[in-house]
Amino acid sequence: MEKPKHFLYPGAIYVSHEPSMITTILGSCIAVCLYDSVLQIGGMNHFMLPLWNGQGLASPRYGNIAIDKLIRKLESLGSSKANIKAKVFGGGEIIATNINQFMIGDRNIRIAKDLLHEEGIPIVSSSVGGKLGRKIIFNTQTGEVRQKYVGGQK
Repeated sequence: MEKPKHFLYPGAIYVSHEPSMITTILGSCIAVCLYDSVLQIGGMNHFMLPLWNGQGLASPRYGNIAIDKLIRKLESLGSSKANIKAKVFGGGEIIATNINQFMIGDRNIRIAKDLLHEEGIPIVSSSVGGKLGRKIIFNTQTGEVRQKYVGGQK
């Protein structure tokens, strides 16, 4: 039987008890894939900006909100942080700039690594940075992630 497929839009989170294939497209955004090998469940977020500034809605468009919500959703399905591993993707600088405030990809990478470290969740694999976008497909039952680079100049 084929696993259900779910496309993850920016600012969204998807976690399910049912085995699923989650797909997303990333530029400077980050996708954190969390996988619990004991329960064989996982989930993914897709955030656009590193930090929520405290104004407006605390949305998963921001890394500090998205990572926390993803962890809590897995825990609500019975996962223990001790069994969760992370894979991190994205953070490409697809628009060339030398202005630090605009280097969103680098800032997104840093917040993902820092917050996962603070939560005690090891990053077992990552593909971050560079000048290209990525399409990723995450199998929540096995923890496997397939990646294809997209974009670039011809």
